[in-house]
Amino acid sequence: MNDWLHLETGIGLLVALLLLLVIWLVYRRGRQGDPLERVLDDIAFERADGLIIPNGDEGEIQIDHLLLTARGLLVLHIKDVQGAVFGSDKMQDWTVIADDRRYTFSNPQPALYDRVAAVRQIARQVPVAGRVLFMDGADFTKGVPDLVCGLDELTREFGDKDKAAAQRKVEAFKLHWEQLSQYRDGAG
Repeated sequence: MNDWLHLETGIGLLVALLLLLVIWLVYRRGRQGDPLERVLDDIAFERADGLIIPNGDEGEIQIDHLLLTARGLLVLHIKDVQGAVFGSDKMQDWTVIADDRRYTFSNPQPALYDRVAAVRQIARQVPVAGRVLFMDGADFTKGVPDLVCGLDELTREFGDKDKAAAQRKVEAFKLHWEQLSQYRDGAG
C-alpha cells in the first residue's frame, strides 16, 4: 500500500511538471509569436493607443500609437503590406506590387507630420519623433523614404540596452506623458 502511494505521488508530480512545461512553452511561443508586440514592449516604457488629441487648428487628430521611450515620445503609424513597395518623400501615392495584385495608398508621411506636430503642441518640452513602421513582408526595392522603418530599425533607433539609465530618462518625460494620457479613448 505504501509503495502504491509513492507511485501515485510520483505520477502526480510528473503530471504537474509536464503541465507546467506545457504552460511555459505556450507562454514562450505566444511572446515570440508577435514580433510587433515584442518590439513595442522592448522600446516603450508606456504605450497609448487610439488617442484623439487637438490638432492646433480647432480640430482633432487621431494618434494610432504613442509610445514613451527613452528618447522621448514616438508617434507610430503601422502599415502591414506584403510585396514590393514603391514610394518616395515627394510621391502622393505609393504602390505595392504583390504576387498577384497591385494597389496604391496615400503617402503616409504628411499625416505623420501632422500627428507629430499635434503631439508637440501638447508636450512642448519633450522630443517627439514619428515613424511609419512597415511590417515584415514589405520590401522597398528603390530605397526607403524618410521616417519609414522596419522592426529591426525601430529597435536599433529607439531601443536601449541599459534599461536602468533609460528609466531615468523616461522619468523626465512622465509629466508630459500624463498630459497626453488624458486623451485616451477620446477623452480629454
